[in-house]
Amino acid sequence: MHRSARLAALIAALSMLAASAGLASADSSSSAALSPGTEVFPIFRGHVEEARPNKPGRNNNLSTHGGAIQTSPKVYISWWGNEWNSGSTGGYTSAQAKTYNIDFFSNVGGSAWNAVVTQYCQNVPSGTQNCASVSGAVNIGNPAAQFGGAWTDTTAVPSNPTQSDIFAAAQRLRAQFPNYSANATYMVYTPHGKSMSGFGTQWCAWHSSGSTANGPLAYAYIPYMPDAGASCGANFINGVNNAYGNGYFDGFSVVAGHEYSEAETDPFPSSGWVDRQGAENADKCAWTALSGNIHLGSHDYAVQPTWSNAIGDCAMAG
Repeated sequence: MHRSARLAALIAALSMLAASAGLASADSSSSAALSPGTEVFPIFRGHVEEARPNKPGRNNNLSTHGGAIQTSPKVYISWWGNEWNSGSTGGYTSAQAKTYNIDFFSNVGGSAWNAVVTQYCQNVPSGTQNCASVSGAVNIGNPAAQFGGAWTDTTAVPSNPTQSDIFAAAQRLRAQFPNYSANATYMVYTPHGKSMSGFGTQWCAWHSSGSTANGPLAYAYIPYMPDAGASCGANFINGVNNAYGNGYFDGFSVVAGHEYSEAETDPFPSSGWVDRQGAENADKCAWTALSGNIHLGSHDYAVQPTWSNAIGDCAMAG
């Protein structure tokens, strides 16, 4: 069956899952405020989005705002909370969730999917859309080894952490790895049942940046995706769960992959690459029928496409 048809066939089931899922943060009215410069990934609302390529004569490609990109991308993961050392949901253990995410980031570097971002650059005038035409441009790299490491932070997690709490956790994560890098994204994962207000009702994840003594820190927040069910990607691509976690953990690779790709192109929002409406590369292609599995290492992972200026459309490979 064609991917778009298969996704459409899943919509009813996904909507039912979304309605029945136990959200870690059920009260959207109490959603904690996010600071300016925080880019959120909205929830899946039960319908697959149509891809919206540039129309003839109407260019809505990304352009740089003159800021930095990640020329040598790295990702570090904080498993914040002792709960990551035990526990389970939906028949899967916390250890399996960790393995799924670490395997994804251990293999995404050098992939055709991540190669889409290599067309974007820095050291070019604000407003640039085509780096190939500008002398001195420095492009995003796509090296094979982009996973820098993971650390379990046993600091107690509040029931509903704030953005300040997430930033503090990101700084603790950075301190665990001695070589600070402005090219790295520091990802904070909170455990099952503990997430920032707004998760699963308004958004699935976000990325931002903050100032530290070492320099600007690009960081992202990844709650426990299965807590939001279909609202944040459970079974978005794979309708049947397997032993590895495909299906149940689809949201982790869709959402964390979204945030990582955006951090590569716009690590310090919104000084990097955005379109006229302020949308980043993954925003423009969120929850589309072009989404699918990619094979990395020994497993498949559900991902969405990201925007390619080169073709004026969403792309699953560069």
